[in-house]
Amino acid sequence: MPPPVFRFAPSPNGYLHLGHARSALLNFDLARETGGRFLLRIEDIDTTRCRPEFEAAIYEDLAWLGLSWETPVRRQSEQLARYRDAVERLQAEGLIYPSFESRTEIARLVAQKEAGAPWPRDPDGAPLYPGVAKQLAPEERERLISSGAPYALRLDMAAACAQAKHLVWTEHGEGPDGEQGAVTARPEDWGDVILARKETPTSYHLSVVIDDALQGVTDVVRGRDLFWSTSVHRLLQSLLGLPQPLYRHHPLMTDAAGQKLSKSTGAMALRELRAAGATPADIRRMAQLP
Repeated sequence: MPPPVFRFAPSPNGYLHLGHARSALLNFDLARETGGRFLLRIEDIDTTRCRPEFEAAIYEDLAWLGLSWETPVRRQSEQLARYRDAVERLQAEGLIYPSFESRTEIARLVAQKEAGAPWPRDPDGAPLYPGVAKQLAPEERERLISSGAPYALRLDMAAACAQAKHLVWTEHGEGPDGEQGAVTARPEDWGDVILARKETPTSYHLSVVIDDALQGVTDVVRGRDLFWSTSVHRLLQSLLGLPQPLYRHHPLMTDAAGQKLSKSTGAMALRELRAAGATPADIRRMAQLP
């Protein structure tokens, strides 16, 4: 039986913080305890925010923590053709359609709909797509695309769920409400999610399932904030005929206000903690790991 495969997959859009350290160390420790493999993947599809200096800092910080990983490191920006192939496959099955509304237009549509009653929102709190692009005639879609209009490629969730039917995943960690074991996926809660854009041939949801499959990842260990995203991932795995890994979602590191540590909210970076005198052992204790 082949050894289990774990991975840590950060985005180089900022410096790693304590929450990243917990996830990376958990994956590394589990790989070592089980005689498995530990992979590092750079998720750099967001070309507007990802920068080479942040990628270099990822390698530096992880090495300082005592982690080692297999090389070469997989970088998503070098795999765009694979993601494009998957999009074309789903398009050929009639499961993807383009939408042309801007974020501002979508916000206006949601506000109009909420004038009568609350509009449904996904597990992250974002409103479900309220547009009517799915009903556009093929000729109108082609006209808009030919005109150079920006667009997003969305999964027709109703059609996709009808094709995939009942989906579950095996949870070895714990969900927000204590979910464990066989968890029923609820991809419909996310509405018609974006799988790609005109300028970017993939999204997080699509690229992560393709990468995990191609790298032979058997165990996905990540933060609990991604627990219900697994519903979309299980759906895409089913549609694309990809293997299903085991999942282990761990508690998030939070600040004094109880908010999860985030680059966007200025969480103290590992390099700042190191400069202040912290050792790798201190980081383990701060991350509540043995």
